[in-house]
Amino acid sequence: MIICKSESELQVMRIAGRIVSETHRLLKQAIRPGITTKELDDIAETYIRSQDAIPSFKGYNQFPASICASVNNELVHGIPGSRKLNDGDIISIDIGAQYKGYHGDSAWTYGVGNISEESQRLLDITEQSLYAGLALVKPDVRLFTISHAIQQVIEAAGFSVVRDFVGHGIGADLHEEPQIPNFGLPDRGPRLKPGMVLAIEPMVNIGERYVRTLEDNWTVVTQDNSRCAHFEHTVAVTEDGCEILTLSREQAG
Repeated sequence: MIICKSESELQVMRIAGRIVSETHRLLKQAIRPGITTKELDDIAETYIRSQDAIPSFKGYNQFPASICASVNNELVHGIPGSRKLNDGDIISIDIGAQYKGYHGDSAWTYGVGNISEESQRLLDITEQSLYAGLALVKPDVRLFTISHAIQQVIEAAGFSVVRDFVGHGIGADLHEEPQIPNFGLPDRGPRLKPGMVLAIEPMVNIGERYVRTLEDNWTVVTQDNSRCAHFEHTVAVTEDGCEILTLSREQAG
């Protein structure tokens, strides 16, 4: 069952989403060659807790950190640690915050120092695919129409859509129905209704679409070691479109 949120619930989720976005802003400023992924995690946890919120990921299915930090060929669920970022790396950071019982969730992929043209194109295309999907979010649209739009942008650029991981509904639970693939046929799936809240998150590989999970049982990497990117917004379906909940005050204003 897909849960539609009330206006009072959406008000809380806007705050949760803003906290997530502000955390991204702080980490974007901190990313540089030489910083460790654990240092980024510490910055995120300190800020989230300063806003009377709780990191959504820490302890979730025993995940040990507040953010997921995935570098280069790591797609999702990278565990922060002593690894130092190098000039030319890319890092996908996934952040969740729970505020008064409701979650916000957003991921973004950042370049470290000077990155290659190919890596920059990967970031640009993945972000474009996210917004191509968001542009179609409105009442009565079928869910997989959004999935199809995301897939079209990615594959037209010659990249691959990861199929093992998908987006999701979100609210009082971090992961709710529906599952939102980044591929599919248009005009399929449930019809969107006002009040639905979705975490839409394209995951894209430069090479083939296949991925595997490392022995830590969390970190997902590309099978061919190609680089990959992950972008995500939490959005609410409105009467005439969608509202992105994971925006900072400046972006929302």
